[in-house]
Amino acid sequence: MGRVTERRRVIRIRDGAVSARPDTLVGEEPLEIRLGGRPLAVTMRTPGDDFALAAGFLVSEGVLGSDGELANIVYCAGATEDGSNTYNVVDVQLAPGVPVPDISLERNVYTSSSCGLCGKASLDAVRTSARWHLDPPADAAARITPATLTALPGRLRAAQRVFDRTGGLHAAALFDSDGELLDVREDVGRHNAVDKVVGRALQEGRLPLRDTVLMVSGRASFELVQKAVMAGIPALAAVSAPSSLAVDLAVESGLTLVGFLRGTSMNVYAGEERIALGAAAGRA
Repeated sequence: MGRVTERRRVIRIRDGAVSARPDTLVGEEPLEIRLGGRPLAVTMRTPGDDFALAAGFLVSEGVLGSDGELANIVYCAGATEDGSNTYNVVDVQLAPGVPVPDISLERNVYTSSSCGLCGKASLDAVRTSARWHLDPPADAAARITPATLTALPGRLRAAQRVFDRTGGLHAAALFDSDGELLDVREDVGRHNAVDKVVGRALQEGRLPLRDTVLMVSGRASFELVQKAVMAGIPALAAVSAPSSLAVDLAVESGLTLVGFLRGTSMNVYAGEERIALGAAAGRA
C-alpha cells in the first residue's frame, strides 16, 4: 500500500552553505473510485483512510446518506496488467435497494469548482440533492461563542501529526459546538481531507452531523461548503477566504460560514444566527 510519507534526497542551501540530506515528503497517489465495479472518479490523494474517502465522496455526490446504504468497500485485486494490487483502486457496493446513479452518462460534476456549470445550476444541484435541513439553534444557549471558534485553528494545527513532518498537508477537523475535537484527517487535497472526515462519520452511523463545526486549513471553496451541507454539518470555518459562490451556497443552504479565522478575528459571511455575537469583545 502507498505510504503517507516518503523520503527523498534534497540539496539544502542555508546562508551560503550547501549540504545534501534526506527530506520527508507527503505521499501523493491517484485513487480511482468505482461504484458497483464501474469507474466513477479519480482523485489525487495521500494514501490512507481510502475507504472513508470514497464513502465521503459519495455522500457529497448524494449517493449515500447513512451507513445502512453502504454494503462494503474493497480494494480491487489485479489493478495492474501483471495482476498485482496497487491499492489505488477501490470499489463501493451499495446496499440492496439503494438507487445506483446512471454513471454511463456524463457525471453530475457540480462538486468541482472548475466544472463549468453556472452558479445557479451549481446551487440548484446541491439544494435538490441535500437530505437534511440546517436548522438554526433552538435557543441562544446553543449558539457557538466567538471564543470557541477562535480556539479551533490552534486545536486543528496541534492535531496535524503528518504536517509536522512534511509541511505539505491540508487538514479538516470536526468539532462539537463546545470546541471539543471529534475527528481530524490530513491529505494533500483539503477536499479529500473533508471526505475522509465525512466518510468516517458515515461508517460510524453519525450522519447527519448536527451540532458540529467543520474547520479546514486554507480557503473555503464552493466544493467544501457543498460537502458540509451534504453531510448535515451546520457550520464551516476556514483560516482563509471563501469564494463568492461558497458564500452564495452557504446563504442558500442556511450554513454558517466563517472565514479569515485567525487569532481573535474572523469574518462571518453567512448564518450569523448560530454565533453568540453578544459574547464577542468589542462588538460594533
